[in-house]
Amino acid sequence: MTKVIILGAGAAPGVPSLSNGWGECNPDNPKNRRRRTSTYYDFGETKILLDTSPDMLWGMKDNNIRRLDGVLYSHAHADHLHGIDDLREINRIQENGLDIYAVQETMTVIAERFSYLLASKEKDCNVMARPYLIPNVVEHNKPFYIKDVKICPIRLIGHNVPSTGYVFNDGEVVHIADFRSIDKIGLEQIKIRPKLLILPLTTPYIHPYHACLEELMNIIAHIKPEKAVLNHLASECDYDEIMNATLDNTYVAYDNMLIEL
Repeated sequence: MTKVIILGAGAAPGVPSLSNGWGECNPDNPKNRRRRTSTYYDFGETKILLDTSPDMLWGMKDNNIRRLDGVLYSHAHADHLHGIDDLREINRIQENGLDIYAVQETMTVIAERFSYLLASKEKDCNVMARPYLIPNVVEHNKPFYIKDVKICPIRLIGHNVPSTGYVFNDGEVVHIADFRSIDKIGLEQIKIRPKLLILPLTTPYIHPYHACLEELMNIIAHIKPEKAVLNHLASECDYDEIMNATLDNTYVAYDNMLIEL
């Protein structure tokens, strides 16, 4: 059984945000309180984290996540990246280095901002002295493996920095990060009907760098997953209102949401 945990369901400001408070979200619904987003994938023998938000550690503590086989990065915005230093706790528990994966544009930014974190398989690993992350550059539409899990990075279009989605096991699970549209060749990497499609709904309204609710509903109708989950929600997205506006197979994410496939 594959398990997916939404460690945080929020966009960059979280909900409530410092500037906009609860916005259009009902403060009485606990599912509207949102950390910045990271997602944990448990494929049985293989444990993968997608993005390291600044709130990631709290989600890992809540769900007793103490082991990782690899970390994937979608893009280099702070709300998806800047919890990276907390991976040192996984280094210490496992007493070894940890592989991280990103396309070249994203990995370059990681190396510029967090050079002290990056190591190599050839160096001695003293995890009590410093974090120990091993960079692996991947390419769009070229599959690679983390242990027994096949992963294909796909190009996402229209965000204001290069952004990458991931297709797991030829489409068993598809994770789309910040985007306006999906590269056509990337869609071709989805070779089977997904059991789960995760998509970001930052705001339900038209936005220059994010797909709106109507656009997401069109993508879900095109891909036809068994289940879709809307993630990365800002304070414009009230849980109940978005649930009432979605397709029957579509659900709204919340912090610590567990999805079993």
